[in-house]
Amino acid sequence: MQILSPAHPGEVIKEDVIGAYGLSVTDAARVLGVGRPALSAVLNGRASLSPDMALRCEKAFGISMDLLLKMQLQFDIAQVRKATKNMKVQKFKPVA
Repeated sequence: MQILSPAHPGEVIKEDVIGAYGLSVTDAARVLGVGRPALSAVLNGRASLSPDMALRCEKAFGISMDLLLKMQLQFDIAQVRKATKNMKVQKFKPVA
């Protein structure tokens, strides 16, 4: 079954982790050892969650890196599928 609009993992981190702990983005960035702009871009869905950032979230907050990266992949797949209407690709037909 295909999810048409899966959540960006940044939304989950923002609401279920940072929001749940009552942290500001600045405080969360400090805990993660990253810059505030980089974390903000992920949390607001303007940037993809990298494996490095996913591992930092796992180490800091205990949220599974594997889960976060699977969410990112599902999000990316959904975005590409939405864009396929404009994709010009010919179906390959091997010569028999």
